[in-house]
Amino acid sequence: MAEIAADDLPLTFEDLVAWFDRGSKPKDQWRVGAEHEKFVFRLGTHEPVPYEPSGIKALLDGLTRFGWKPIMEAGHVIALERGKANVSLEPGGQFELSGAPLETIHDICEETGQHLSEVKVVADELGIGFLGLGFSPIWRRDQVPIMPKGRYKIMREYMPKVGGLGLDMMFRTCTVQANLDFGSEADMVAKFRTSLALQPICTALFANSPFIEGNPSGFVSARANVWTDTDAARTGMLDFVFKDGFGFETYAKYALDVPMYFAKRGDRYIDLSGRSFRAFMDGNLAELPGERPSIKDWADHTTTIFPEVRLKQYLEMRGADSGPWRALCALPALWTGIFYDSAALAAAWDLCKHWQIEDHERLRADVARIGLKAQIAGRSVQDIAKDMLAIAREGLKRRNRLSGGMVDETNYLSQLDEIAESGVTQAERLLELYNGAWAGDASKVFEDFAY
Repeated sequence: MAEIAADDLPLTFEDLVAWFDRGSKPKDQWRVGAEHEKFVFRLGTHEPVPYEPSGIKALLDGLTRFGWKPIMEAGHVIALERGKANVSLEPGGQFELSGAPLETIHDICEETGQHLSEVKVVADELGIGFLGLGFSPIWRRDQVPIMPKGRYKIMREYMPKVGGLGLDMMFRTCTVQANLDFGSEADMVAKFRTSLALQPICTALFANSPFIEGNPSGFVSARANVWTDTDAARTGMLDFVFKDGFGFETYAKYALDVPMYFAKRGDRYIDLSGRSFRAFMDGNLAELPGERPSIKDWADHTTTIFPEVRLKQYLEMRGADSGPWRALCALPALWTGIFYDSAALAAAWDLCKHWQIEDHERLRADVARIGLKAQIAGRSVQDIAKDMLAIAREGLKRRNRLSGGMVDETNYLSQLDEIAESGVTQAERLLELYNGAWAGDASKVFEDFAY
C-alpha cells in the first residue's frame, strides 16, 4: 500500500499552532519589513483614480519598466512583485508597497525612496498624484472606485453585516505598517504584549486623518476610529494576549473562531463569509463539500484578521495612519528600537505592564479622538510617547547599524521627537491650516502634502 504524504493528511490543530511557531528565528536572522498605503488622485481635480482608463492598471503596467512582474487574477493585473517585495491594490485603489524583509532602517528608507521615485515617474505621465493620509479627506464612499479583486467583493458584501464602518475601512483608509520577527514563543509573547499595549501611543504619534468629506471629523485619526466599528470578531486589543498562559496555541484558538471570508482555489475566491474554519477542518462546508483546508488556507485566513497587532509568522504593527515620507521610515525605526534590543523591550514593557486590561480599549478610542492629550493610569499619552521614543532611541543606538555616512538609525525618529515634544500631531497641524491658510478648504491637502 502506498504511503500517504504528510501534505495530504487532514490538518490538525497542532499543525495550525506549529505554523506560527515556524516563524521563530535566531536573532541574527531577524529582519524588518515595512508597508505603506497611499491615496491615488487626479492632479488638478483631486478625484479618485479608477482601475481603467488611464488609471491604476496603467500605473501597474508602467511600473513593469523597473523590473516589476505582474500578478494576474481573472485576466486583470492586480499586483506586482520584484524579489521579496510587492506592490498591491487596496479595495478603493489605495496603492501599497509591501517591502522585502531587510536588515536595517537605512535599507527600508532606501527601498521606500526608490519605490516613490518609480511610481512618480509613471504617475507624472498619467497626471496622477499620491497622498499619504490615514483617511480620505474629501471623497464620499460612493465616489471611490472598486478594484477587480475577488476577495474584496466578498468583503464588500460581508462588511455591512458586522459593523457600521467596515466599508470605510476598505475604501477610505490608508496605513503604514512595520513587520518584525521573534526568536521563540516566549519572545513572541513579550513582544506581542508590549506592542499591543503601546499601539494606541503609536496611533497618537502618527495621527494624520482629521477630515471626512471635506470637514473636520472630530478625530485626529478618523482611520483609527473606523477600526472601532468594523468587525468586533476580528479587530481590537485582544484581552487574552495579556492573560497567563498566552502563546501560539491561544492565538490559534482565537484565529480558528474568527469567521472566514474565503478560500482561494486557483484564480477563484470561494465565498465562505461567516463560515467556521473548524467546520472547514471537519470537511463540513456546503460550499466545498468534503474538502478540508490546506496550510495555505490557514495562512490566508490569518490575513483576514485585523487586530491592532497581528500574529502571522512574524508580528505586524497595525496602529498608524499613513503620512508624509519621513513617517514611512519612522514607524519601523520606532518598533525596531524596541523589539530588537532586550533592554529596550523590557523598559517598554515597564511603561505599560501595570495598565488594566479594561483600559486598553478605552485608550484606543481616546487616542483616535484626542491623540497625545489622552491619558492612562494617571499619565498623558504625550509623556508616555516621549518615554517610548527615548527607549527606542537607546535600542537603536545599541543596535549600532550604520549607514554609509556612519550615521545610526536614530535619525529616523526625528519627526516623532518633534511631535512628542510639541504635543501637536500632524492631524492638528492640518487643522491649523484648514482654519487658517486653507480658509476651510480641505482639498488643499492634495496640493500641499502630495508625495
